[in-house]
Amino acid sequence: MKTLNSLISLASIFVLMAGQTLAQSDYQVPRTIDGHPDLQGVWENNTITPVERPDVFGDQEYLTDEDIAFINQRIGEIMAAGEDALFGGGVLEAVFSGEINSYDPSTGNYDSQWMATRTVHRRTSQIVDPPDGKYPPRTEAAVQAARELREWREAHPADSWTDRPLGERCLSFGAPRLGSGYNSYWQIVQSRDTVVIYQEMAHDARIIPIVEQPHAHESIKLWHGDSRGWWEGDTLVIETTNYSDASSTSPETDKKVNIERITRVSDNALQYQLTSHDPGQFAAPFTREIIFDYTPDKIYEYACHEGNYGMYNILSGHRAQERMAAQSQDD
Repeated sequence: MKTLNSLISLASIFVLMAGQTLAQSDYQVPRTIDGHPDLQGVWENNTITPVERPDVFGDQEYLTDEDIAFINQRIGEIMAAGEDALFGGGVLEAVFSGEINSYDPSTGNYDSQWMATRTVHRRTSQIVDPPDGKYPPRTEAAVQAARELREWREAHPADSWTDRPLGERCLSFGAPRLGSGYNSYWQIVQSRDTVVIYQEMAHDARIIPIVEQPHAHESIKLWHGDSRGWWEGDTLVIETTNYSDASSTSPETDKKVNIERITRVSDNALQYQLTSHDPGQFAAPFTREIIFDYTPDKIYEYACHEGNYGMYNILSGHRAQERMAAQSQDD
């Protein structure tokens, strides 16, 4: 089975010490009635740490105290300006570039009230391997597939709903979904033989058996893959295979294997690691590390379609463009 070993508030910013994994040497992990480490509860991924390390940091793995002071100052300035929402790693990008890059400059962005309170952790990138904090090189096939998709969508932006991205169609935002700051909450529920990870974004529930049983047959492909879990000491290890090619725009997604490692390192923090082997997209595997912080907040419904008026307006808008283009030709 184991084929691959609301606004950003300065008062609420929580800084972690450089070089620490948060694990306390004398920390006793709470346990379920079955004796397994207790990972249950609602956990937030609201870090400002970007996936890839910004070039400004070079080979610097952790933020210094001076970096933290500068980040706090810049966040205060960004707040005071009442700028657009900063998704994912956009906070750190805005801090050092001085620019707020709108999520959707063509139609108007979400504002910052859509975002959860963000947390400063010390790492300069979520990617810890490769050590430069960058994704491995993309394969030629992945680059070509992205180019062809871009050209297709430029020529056929909305011939039908199938031309729109999966998230826009409310089919899938991926699993594990690791974007921070926006519907970035997980709820973990455990039984003796199963762990359920419930993602707030699009309310996807990953049901993961923690028993000795093989993966689904290779002919069975799933949007979020087929997961199996086991315990290595106090760490929950999850291996996911059998991804459907339709779940990604990259080639050979069915060959992807993800290994997740979740460890409770304090009463208020989970250390989460993802090692992804995706040979269709990247030339080598990579590993990300994120701290999930405990929260008393609840998981809320993610009402993706909200009456489906968005898709209706996208398609009807493109029909109007087509009529205008045809009329222009006739004239």
